Amino acid sequence: MDFQIASRLEKLPPYLFADLRRKMADARARGIKVIRIDIGDPDMPTPDPVVAELCRSVTDAADPDRHRYGCDRPVEALPKAAIDFYGRRWGVNLREDQLVITMGSKDAIAKFAFGILNPGDLAIAPAPGYPTYNIGHVFAGAITYQVGLQAQDGFLMDFESIPLEVRRLAKVLWLNYPNNPTTAVAPLEFFERAVEFGRQHNILIAHDSAYSENTYDGYKSPSILQVPGAADVAVEFFSLSKAFNMTGWRVGCVAGNPSAVKALARVQENVDNGQLRSIQFAAVQALNHAEELMGPINAVYQRRRDLVISTLNAKGWSLAKPKATIYIWAPVPARYKSDSTAFTTDLLEKTGVMVTPGRGYGQWGEGYFRISLTYPDVVLKEAMERIAAMSL
Repeated sequence: MDFQIASRLEKLPPYLFADLRRKMADARARGIKVIRIDIGDPDMPTPDPVVAELCRSVTDAADPDRHRYGCDRPVEALPKAAIDFYGRRWGVNLREDQLVITMGSKDAIAKFAFGILNPGDLAIAPAPGYPTYNIGHVFAGAITYQVGLQAQDGFLMDFESIPLEVRRLAKVLWLNYPNNPTTAVAPLEFFERAVEFGRQHNILIAHDSAYSENTYDGYKSPSILQVPGAADVAVEFFSLSKAFNMTGWRVGCVAGNPSAVKALARVQENVDNGQLRSIQFAAVQALNHAEELMGPINAVYQRRRDLVISTLNAKGWSLAKPKATIYIWAPVPARYKSDSTAFTTDLLEKTGVMVTPGRGYGQWGEGYFRISLTYPDVVLKEAMERIAAMSL
């Protein structure tokens, strides 16, 4: 028996990676040997000390609450570890009411919309950008105004391009630096402008900082909360997923404006029961030893980055090495006339290599494609060899 689904689901575009999975299955059914370099899910294992702490705590008979709801028996050391991390990493001194532990970033971004947006409210999101910003808005009944990120601006949001009426109506504005998918990085001065924009127009600035720790060549990304007074008008979403190879563990935090943090906490209290205590203990281990754990991870990504960039540049691209993220963002070859779907489909058909079409990140992503560095060296090497042999 078929039932009528909620109309809000009809407002959602097809989820990008679900569509890619269908194309991959079709190609494999036709005998094509597919190599995926499209999804940003780390192939490297979670660092041993973090796994060891999970194993210790999950078998610790001295902890009678280890199997219970994480929200009812929270690990008090976890928010403290997150606050300490912000202090060491960025010199940001957070109060307890300025931070809430979350089940990663994607979950928190969607839930955040329920806490701050009413039906009909307006929210600003970057394009190309992470699809979950708009997905959260749709579920909350809000409307998304997209601001195009342009290459000539270094893919930094141009606040002055936002119409005055949008500024008047908007309740939240999303930022994401280091940026997915463009790999752009933002200086602290950019965040200063963002904070001033939010203060001037009474807009909450929500900064998705999921890739802040995946940086190379000595670069260190700033936090929006380093800006004096930022916590008055901004929140920052931090995740352990990409920094510590913990995508499946689902743990992160949101820090900044106390009212916004409290709103998210209230949503979480009503719709989830928190993480297993053992995951919380393991997250403490990761945050307390971040400096020693992240170096080896980033060294691998940097090596892979150099392999991909050198291959593409030898093939005719002119790409600079990104300073951060786990991606490569590149324009499609000229003969495809900026049609990212046509290029990625042709690449899949002719070489079996699956990359992500930029169009999946919004209309301003058109003309580009994204490669993920979260695949073993041998896989990336074979993918690059296939691309190098393709006639472009």
